[in-house]
Amino acid sequence: MRLLALSALLLMSGASHAEETPLRFSIADSWSMPLVQIDDHQATGGILFDIMQSMAAQAKLSAEYRVVAVKRVQRTLERGTIDVRCYAAQSWMPNLSGDYTWSLPLLIQRDLLISTPDNPAPVDPGTLDNEAIGTVLGYAYPTLQSAFDSRRLHRDDARSEVQVLQKLQIHRYRYAVGNQWSLDWFNRNLPQDQQLRGVAVIDEQPVGCIVRNDTAIPAQRLMRILLRMRMSGEIDRIMSRYNTVSGLPADRPAAAP
Repeated sequence: MRLLALSALLLMSGASHAEETPLRFSIADSWSMPLVQIDDHQATGGILFDIMQSMAAQAKLSAEYRVVAVKRVQRTLERGTIDVRCYAAQSWMPNLSGDYTWSLPLLIQRDLLISTPDNPAPVDPGTLDNEAIGTVLGYAYPTLQSAFDSRRLHRDDARSEVQVLQKLQIHRYRYAVGNQWSLDWFNRNLPQDQQLRGVAVIDEQPVGCIVRNDTAIPAQRLMRILLRMRMSGEIDRIMSRYNTVSGLPADRPAAAP
C-alpha cells in the first residue's frame, strides 16, 4: 500500500510539474516603450508584455521572459531556449531554420524617417546622400539596405530605439529610423515645438508571434488564443492603454466568436 501511495504521489507531482512548465518568451534588449518596459533586465510592462501575459494566462501557463540581445533572439529560438517570439516578421528572419508556426498579423509596424523640429519638411529618402542615419544595432532595414550597402547612407547604431531618438534629439545626426509607436511615446511629454517629426514613411510591416513546434508546447492552442485576442478586440484594448492603435483594419466583430 505504501508503495502504491508513493507511486501515486510521484505521478501527481510529475503532473503538477508538467502543468507548471512556463511558456518562455524572448524580449529583445533593444525594445523600449510602449512596446516593452524593461527594469533591471526584467520585462515589467508595455504592449507586447501585456499581449504575452494574456496569451500565457489563457493557455493556463505561467510566463517566463528572457531578455536577450537582439542579434541572439533568432539563435535562442533555433536552439530551443525560448518557445515564443512575438513581434516578428518573416522578412526579418529569412534564414530561420527549424519547424515553427506563425500567427496571423497582430500589429502593423510603421517605420518612419524621423527628424528634428528644426528640420520638419517631408523628404524622399532616395534623395539623401552621405547622411548618417540613426539605427538600432542588429535591426534590419530592408528598404534602406541598398543605400547602406553602397555607402550612400551610413548607419549610426545605438543599442535601443529610445537611444536612437535621444541621439537625434541632441543632433548627433539629422535623421533616424523609428516606428510610429516609439516616436509617439517619446514625444508624449514634450512641448509641440520640441517634438521629433516623421518626415517619410520607410516601411509598413505586419508583425505577429512565432512558436516552436514541439510536443511540449501547445502551438495550435496558442494560435487560437491569438486569433481570439485579435477578433475580440482585446489587442485593440491593450493598445488603447498606451494611447495608440494596432494599425490593422477595423474589420473585427465587437465580441469574440
